[in-house]
Amino acid sequence: MKEKTQINYFNKITDNIDKNYKLIVDSNREVKSQDKEWRLEISSINLKAKISEGTDSKTLNKYIGHFENTKKENGNIGLAAHNRGYKVNYFKNIKNLNIGDRIFYFFDGKKYIYEVYEKRIILDTDWSVFDNKKNELTLITCVENKEEYRRCVKASLLDTDENI
Repeated sequence: MKEKTQINYFNKITDNIDKNYKLIVDSNREVKSQDKEWRLEISSINLKAKISEGTDSKTLNKYIGHFENTKKENGNIGLAAHNRGYKVNYFKNIKNLNIGDRIFYFFDGKKYIYEVYEKRIILDTDWSVFDNKKNELTLITCVENKEEYRRCVKASLLDTDENI
C-alpha cells in the first residue's frame, strides 16, 4: 500500500512539472511572438517604421498602412503612408528611391529583402498595380499638389531570412 501511495505522489509531482513546463514554454512563445514587429526599413532613404493594418487616416497618422485586400507575405504586398503635411510622413522620401535600392520588410519573425524595379505615377483610381500575384512590394503615396495621382514604387522579392 505504501508503494502505491508513493507512485501516486510521484505521478502528481511529474504532472505538475509537465504543467509548469508547458506554462513556461507557452509563456516564452508569447514573448517571442511579441518580438515579431511588423515593419519596413529602407536605408537609402533613412526609413524605419512600423506597419499596421488599414489605410485609414487614424492608421496613417501613426504607421505605414497595409492595404487590407493585399497579401502580408507570399504575394503582392500593398503599403501606404503620408509623404507631407502630417505629423508622421514615412513616405516623404520614396520619390528619391532608385532602381536597385533594397527594401527590408519584416513580418511574422521573417525578414524579406526586396529590390526596387519600377517607379511611376498612377491615377488614384488605378488599382491594377495590385493585380500582379508575384512576390513584390507595392508602395503608394500621394503626389504633391496633384490630388488625383499617386506615386507608386514596385519592388521584387530577392531573398527571405527566416532566422532573424
